[in-house]
Amino acid sequence: MAIDLHKYANPKRFLAITAAIYPWSVWLTVLLLVSGLYLSLFVAPPDYQQGDTVRIMFVHVPAAWMALMIYTMMAVSSAVGLIWKHPVADLTAKAAAPIGACFTFLALVTGSLWGQPMWGTFWVWDARLTSMLILFFLYLGYMAVWESFDDPAKAAKAAAILALVGVVNVPIIRFSVDWWNTLHQPASVATMSGPKIHSSILIPLLVMGLAYTAFFVMVLIIRVKAEILQRRLRVLQVSELRER
Repeated sequence: MAIDLHKYANPKRFLAITAAIYPWSVWLTVLLLVSGLYLSLFVAPPDYQQGDTVRIMFVHVPAAWMALMIYTMMAVSSAVGLIWKHPVADLTAKAAAPIGACFTFLALVTGSLWGQPMWGTFWVWDARLTSMLILFFLYLGYMAVWESFDDPAKAAKAAAILALVGVVNVPIIRFSVDWWNTLHQPASVATMSGPKIHSSILIPLLVMGLAYTAFFVMVLIIRVKAEILQRRLRVLQVSELRER
């Protein structure tokens, strides 16, 4: 297991693999996003209670899914970095953090816009919304930790510990509507008895979720490549200074 991880953690091999994946991620992002927006705006019917306001869901729900998925991925990458000392794993988590923060912010904003006509207020301090806000602060804190150290190794270790501690918040967000009495509606897609919403709503929702995922892969590849090249440049600069 460790040998395989080291094999794929090699920066040169990583860049070669991602170079092959990147064009596909771009085309998938465009195709799925256009399809998802068309289905969401023109095919999905208005809700019998919420009317056209329900269309905010097609932006809000996939953004919330991505916020949780990306932080979980960061925690896994951080664990790999701590245990096997893989620099690419640390850089992957670092590169993913701003993307996850943007998705979390999008989920919070669209949730507020959706909540105002539904609940009569933009914000309530219930379990789901509060834990989602905490997740946003965890993203910001993770990025701040990386910038707080001059030594990349120390920064990676401190940020990884924060990511692993903060991942406890992910199941709290996921099950908050089941554990506590909240205004937020319970899960209606991923349930033990299957989806509880009609296919006319479910299909656009899933297409948008896939579009967001493809977009995340595309941007992540760009950011990780930039991080690897930046680290190589830093190593070269340090070597030149030592030679002088």
